[in-house]
Amino acid sequence: MLPNSCPSVLLIYTGGTIGMIENPETGALENFNFDHLLKHVPELKRFNYRISSYQFNPPIDSSDMEPAFWAKLVKIIHYNYNQFDGFVILHGTDTMAYTASALSFMLENLAKPVILTGSQLPIGVLRTDGKENLITAIEIAAAKNEKGEPMVPEVCIFFENILMRGNRTTKINAENFNAFRSFNYPALAHAGIHIKYEEHLFLKPDLARPLKPHYLFDTNVVILSLFPGIREQTVSSILHVEGLKAVVLRTFGSGNAPQKEWFIHLLKEATERGITIVNITQCASGAVEMERYETGYHLLEAGVISGYDSTPESAVTKLMFLLGHGLDSEEIRKRMNTPLAGEITKSTKKNF
Repeated sequence: MLPNSCPSVLLIYTGGTIGMIENPETGALENFNFDHLLKHVPELKRFNYRISSYQFNPPIDSSDMEPAFWAKLVKIIHYNYNQFDGFVILHGTDTMAYTASALSFMLENLAKPVILTGSQLPIGVLRTDGKENLITAIEIAAAKNEKGEPMVPEVCIFFENILMRGNRTTKINAENFNAFRSFNYPALAHAGIHIKYEEHLFLKPDLARPLKPHYLFDTNVVILSLFPGIREQTVSSILHVEGLKAVVLRTFGSGNAPQKEWFIHLLKEATERGITIVNITQCASGAVEMERYETGYHLLEAGVISGYDSTPESAVTKLMFLLGHGLDSEEIRKRMNTPLAGEITKSTKKNF
C-alpha cells in the first residue's frame, strides 16, 4: 500500500493503437482490457506512484473523436482534479492534436499536467513505441519542480522523446515513430538519459484560481483550403453552407490568396453576414503576415483576420469553443487574435 504522499497519476484510455493487441488467429488488431495493462507494461510496477485508470467503454477510434468526447474527458479530469497530481490520456494518433488543442481551451486555468500520448504500434507488440511513450508520459505527469508544484501545468502531447504544447502540435507522419511535430513553438522537454525541461517555455497559471472547466462547443465551422484553379461555385457553396458561423481559410505562403474579384467579393459578403474568417498558412512552419503582400491587404479589406502561426487543429477547435459560448462576431474576432492558452505567437508588426 503506497502512502498518500506518493505521486498520483490517472490514466485515461480513450482508445487507439496503444491499447490494442493482435488476434493470433486473424491478425486483426483488437482492443484489450485496460486492466491487463500491467501484464504488457510490467515496468509500471517499479514506479513509486499511485496509478489509477479509467477506460472509455467502448474504446473510441480516434477518427470518431468529437466534441462530446472532449467534454467527457474534461468531466473526468475535473471530477478527479484534486485527487491526482497529473493525468495521462491514451489516445489514437489521428486526431490527438485536435483533442489536445480542444482541452487546452476547455480546461481554463489548468495548473496540473494533462499529457496525451499513444503509439504507432500496439503496446503488446515486441517492438512497440507505446511502452516508452507511456512510461515517460507518466513520469512527466507526476513531476514536480523544486517548489513542489507541477512541472508541466498545461495540456501537452508526448511522443518519441519530445514533449510539445498540445495546441501547437500536428501529426506529420503515419509510418515512423516521430509522428508529431511542433513547428512554431519549441519543445517543452526532451527525454534522454534525463528529462530536460525547458521551464521558461511553460504557461504560468494563477495557482490561486481554481480550474474552470468548459463544455460548450459549436461545430458550425469549416476548413477551406485554397488551390490553383479553385472554382467560384466551390467557394460560394462552402461560404453559404446553412448555419455556417466560421471558416478557417488555409492560404498560400504567408497568407496570400487569389486576387480575383469574385473571390474577394465572396469573402467580404460572408464577413458582412457575421461569419468569422481566420487566415492561416498551408505551410507546416511559419505564420500569416497579411500586411506583407498586396494579396494579404485585400483579405484584410474583406474582413478576414489573421490566425498568426496557429495550427489548423488549434484554429478549428478554438473557433468551435468560442462559438459554443454564444459570443458575437466581434468578440470572437478579438479573442481569435488573443492567445488563450499559448496557441499563437502574435506578430510584433502592426495589425489591421
